[in-house]
Amino acid sequence: MEFDPRIFMFVIFGLGLILAVSLEKWLARFWLSLPIVYVAAGYLLFSLPLGLPHINPTVDGFDAVALEYVTEFIVIASLMAAGIAIDRPANWKNWRQIWPLLLIAMPLTILAVSLLGWWALGLAPASALLLGAAMAPTDPVLARSVQVGPPGENERHDVRFSLTVEAGLNDGLAFPFTYLAIAAVGMTSLGAWTLEWVALDLVWRIVAGVAMGWIVGRAGAWYVFEREADAKMEDVEEDGDLAKHPKYSTSEGLIVLGTLLLGYGLAEMVEGYGFIAVFVGAVTARQRENRSRYHKLSHHFIDQIEQIVLVAVLFSFGAMLASGVLDALTWPAALVGLALIFVIRPLAGLLAEANCDLPLVGKFAVAFLGVRGMGSIYYLAYGQNHADFEGLDLLWATASFIILVSVVVHGVLAGPLIRHVENKRAHIHAGKDESIDCLSPDKTPLSVEKAKKPL
Repeated sequence: MEFDPRIFMFVIFGLGLILAVSLEKWLARFWLSLPIVYVAAGYLLFSLPLGLPHINPTVDGFDAVALEYVTEFIVIASLMAAGIAIDRPANWKNWRQIWPLLLIAMPLTILAVSLLGWWALGLAPASALLLGAAMAPTDPVLARSVQVGPPGENERHDVRFSLTVEAGLNDGLAFPFTYLAIAAVGMTSLGAWTLEWVALDLVWRIVAGVAMGWIVGRAGAWYVFEREADAKMEDVEEDGDLAKHPKYSTSEGLIVLGTLLLGYGLAEMVEGYGFIAVFVGAVTARQRENRSRYHKLSHHFIDQIEQIVLVAVLFSFGAMLASGVLDALTWPAALVGLALIFVIRPLAGLLAEANCDLPLVGKFAVAFLGVRGMGSIYYLAYGQNHADFEGLDLLWATASFIILVSVVVHGVLAGPLIRHVENKRAHIHAGKDESIDCLSPDKTPLSVEKAKKPL
């Protein structure tokens, strides 16, 4: 029988999907994470002389396009899952701990990495800026282990909440700097193009993304709760058995996926940031009928989609490593990567959280657990596909090294660090109760005890 690499890939992918859930729980006992194992498996399999395809965006432009599209979708799914999971009502008071991470930590990280890329690595200014923009965001995909749990848990955890919202918003907020890097290719001085960048990429695209996300989120919530879900969920909740109503746990997933893609597409059509629109839309929809079990069903559905794509992406990243994407890595590039993970991000995060009333160990957890991952691959692939950047091999090598170190370091340390923070009771802002308020259908606060009663 002739060996067919294509069929073998189906076997590996199917096996990876089957083992994902049980393996993730088993690995947690050994301070390991699923990404570590699957990236290693991808590297080993694609290193063997089996005729499997090489995946290296520095060699093949098609690989860069494929990586852009695949990572774009998984980031969208992750943003949707993160937005639906947030129980805390969205207002300035409840979210005030987030803004410094977005407005201080992320710009400082972009600036520091860009300067090091230009000074230490010898990158052109545009390439250095692309590296800074790509490596700045906390990844919503690989940061799943440190984010809030499924909707409806009603447990206050300010560390997980900060990391979830930061990851949900800064993937979109890094885009202006990616566009700035693209616009700067070939430019030798500031000019009218910088004013255009401020007006279009920094202001309009953010505003349009937020607005379109809010509109789609409101419209989607209205469609679900006013036209579709009310009668169905009442039937389910009367007998409390979802198994008797399988269509209620499956057909609603189509609405979730449709809303996700609709919000992203409409935002991009009006030249807004689709990533921001997806997260804002998910949070907006979550505020409607906050206690409804529909949100848990929605989160479960989108989480399954995310895990399916994640398995493929983790294997692919391992394949990238096996295909020689790290061949251009230099000692200065490796040192820049280590500096980002162990120095730049933690210091920028601590500075941003200086006025936060979390205990110091809680602040450190937020600052240190800024995972780098699939979003960074997307931004690099997007930049490569939209402009002729110099030093692409060094860019990909540096970014891949950073992601690999992040997968290992954060994958091993995230669980123990979060447990240590919880044992020290440093995961809650000073003077705050462990529970959080959720919202009744008429937007009035309810105590957690009341909210936990059957609807």
